[in-house]
Amino acid sequence: MLALIPMLRRYSRSLSRSDADGEDLLQDCVEKALANKRQWRGTGLKTWAYTIMTNLYRNRHRAEKRHPSESLDGHETIALPDTLSDTLENDRLHGALALLSPDMRAVLMLVTVEGYSYHEAAETLAIPLGTVMSRLSRARETLRQHLAADNIIPLRRPR
Repeated sequence: MLALIPMLRRYSRSLSRSDADGEDLLQDCVEKALANKRQWRGTGLKTWAYTIMTNLYRNRHRAEKRHPSESLDGHETIALPDTLSDTLENDRLHGALALLSPDMRAVLMLVTVEGYSYHEAAETLAIPLGTVMSRLSRARETLRQHLAADNIIPLRRPR
C-alpha cells in the first residue's frame, strides 16, 4: 500500500482540484483500505485502491451538491516546486484540465498519467469500456481545442 501512495496522491489531487482536498481524499482512501483489508481478494491492489478512492470522491461530490458549504479557510494551497520549466504552459495545462468534468478528468488521469489500460480504467471506475473510450476521446479533444485556442506565436524565429 505504501508504494501506491504517490500514485494515489496524484490521482486524488486531479479529482479534487485542490491540494488540501486531495490530501483529505488520500487519507480517507488509505484509512478505508486498511480498515477493509479483509475485503481485498488478493489480486489487483492498485485497482482496488483506485476504486475506493473513486467511490469516496463520488460520494463526497454528491454530498457537496446536496449540502453546499463555504470554506472558512479560504483557498490556501501547498506550495510545490514547479516541475515544468515554462510556467505559462503549466498554467495553460491546469486551466485546460479544470475545464474537464470530473468523470472525463478521472479517465484521462488513469489512462494517460497512471498508464491504466482501457479495461483497467473501466473496471476501476465501474463504467463500460465504451464509456472509457468516449470520455477519453472527449477529454483529449477538449484539451486540444483549449490549448490550441490559447496558442502564442513566438516573436522570434528559431535559429
